[in-house]
Amino acid sequence: MKKLHFIVIIASVFLLQACVHKIVTVPAKIAYKTTKGVVKGTVAVGKAIIPGDSDDNDKKDKK
Repeated sequence: MKKLHFIVIIASVFLLQACVHKIVTVPAKIAYKTTKGVVKGTVAVGKAIIPGDSDDNDKKDKK
């Protein structure tokens, strides 16, 4: 009877492995996408506010 319990527990672990994978990866993906958007926005604001030479200004002057 103990072998049957052991087999059931092992089978349950393998079946629930996919659920645990989803629970862990979905929030991580959401956090990554959010952080990526915030960093891009911060860089864009920084480029707009901070004065200095940039390649875009050089290209406009040449035309």
